[in-house]
Amino acid sequence: MNLISIFIWLFLPSFFLTPQNAVTTPQISPDQILITSDDSLIFSQKMHEFQSRQSLPIGQLVAEVGLSFLNTPYEAATLENGIQEKLVVNLHTFDCTTFAESCLALARTIKSGEKTIDEFESQLQTIRYRGGIRNGYVSRLHYTSDWIGDNTKKQLVDNSVNQKGVEFPLSLNFMSAHPDSYPVLKSNPELVPLIAETEKEVSARKTYYFPKDMVFHSEHLFKTGDIIGITTNIPGIDTVHMGILLEKEGHIFLLHASQSKGKVVVSEEPLADFLKPGTKNTGIMVARPIFNDL
Repeated sequence: MNLISIFIWLFLPSFFLTPQNAVTTPQISPDQILITSDDSLIFSQKMHEFQSRQSLPIGQLVAEVGLSFLNTPYEAATLENGIQEKLVVNLHTFDCTTFAESCLALARTIKSGEKTIDEFESQLQTIRYRGGIRNGYVSRLHYTSDWIGDNTKKQLVDNSVNQKGVEFPLSLNFMSAHPDSYPVLKSNPELVPLIAETEKEVSARKTYYFPKDMVFHSEHLFKTGDIIGITTNIPGIDTVHMGILLEKEGHIFLLHASQSKGKVVVSEEPLADFLKPGTKNTGIMVARPIFNDL
């Protein structure tokens, strides 16, 4: 797989402005959901496994749910199901984004006290789509900076810790510049101008991050369960990876669905060291899960 293809499957943006208030979503018609019996079974197992941990802080719960998926296989592009964009529920394989989204949705389902598959599907849709509304391919959030911003508006995460970093030079155009690399855009070129318009809108927002040379000395600002995007200097895109932070051995490590390892793992080295080898990795953006009972 070439470099462009790798980053395409990691983040595929979509776009329309998000309302400022938190949103709720209705139950989803079964014909609009892609889920297997194996995924339903995994969901039930997780609800049973975590039934006594509803009182945990949401970040701690996100991390513990994530750890329960260690060694789950990595699989790219599981959300690609055409322009109609059915809700994909996949708990048996993950890419880096679906891993973070699923852990957050499962944790929120546990915290809600409504431990049903309908509630989980509603939580997942709310997290994954602009304003929590799934309305075709362009409604999905794929750029991490947009994902963080939209979920902050929905009051699912808090991104204020990023302001202790520095401003991120956001200039998004990766998807509109490479439409032939996206099956839906290649088949439906009329969507490209919509994407380009919102890339411009998102790029105009003031966004902050921690450059990688600040990460080690900023570890005290990060918490277990924080969801991060690893930023990049690749033109037109903001991040190349997502994961969940873990406090361990006095440092911060990364729990993530790793393409190179082919499964969900915890990084062997602290996050600051994890960032060093990738010359195109420039730092991190942080989204801290929040829940309305706190």
